[in-house]
Amino acid sequence: MTIRVLIVDDQPLIRQALKLLLANEDAMQVVGEASEGEAAIRQVEMLHPDVVLMDIQMPVMDGVAATREICQRFEQTKVLVLSVDDDDEYVALALRYGAAGYLLKNTPPEELALAIKAVYRGYTHLGPGLGKKIMAQIPAPTASSSVEWNKLTPREQEIVRLIATGANNREIAEVLYISEKTVKNHITNILSRLNLRDRIQVAIFAHSHLSDLTSKTQIVGS
Repeated sequence: MTIRVLIVDDQPLIRQALKLLLANEDAMQVVGEASEGEAAIRQVEMLHPDVVLMDIQMPVMDGVAATREICQRFEQTKVLVLSVDDDDEYVALALRYGAAGYLLKNTPPEELALAIKAVYRGYTHLGPGLGKKIMAQIPAPTASSSVEWNKLTPREQEIVRLIATGANNREIAEVLYISEKTVKNHITNILSRLNLRDRIQVAIFAHSHLSDLTSKTQIVGS
């Protein structure tokens, strides 16, 4: 299986360098490139890439907005952010809007290739130190964790476990034989019961507090 990659960056030299790097990977093919978010969305619509390498700061439409649009409209396409920015807000927003990973541009070539393969397979991949930024956004584990878990219904607990594996709403619906609308309603209830803001925090809660989870999340260098 060849992983089809779209490169999105406003710097032509960076796009060219990434194309040369990925050309050495037998299992990958660069199918297109774009210099800003709106062009990236058009390219995804036409080319149906498996993975989008997404810069953050770009003209016309930035990478955060483009990530949100792509993840909402094209569930089969994974977005892996590759940026010079390690600002907490950028990292959190990109993940909240559906990015499957976040790396900095000083990432070694071999790790970038591994990250592309990881997000293609459904993992979440964060670069060194970025996991700490996300972990810092929710309270540390407390003795009340089991109490909070027990606030959830058995169905909600199932959904939390699936969120922790990186499953999206459609995948959760298929596993549990329920509608996507029902999944969304359950997630709304879960956020309220656990006093969390989004599904990223739900996943971190699960990995932090539930030792019996089988994790598919990779937080590298955290």
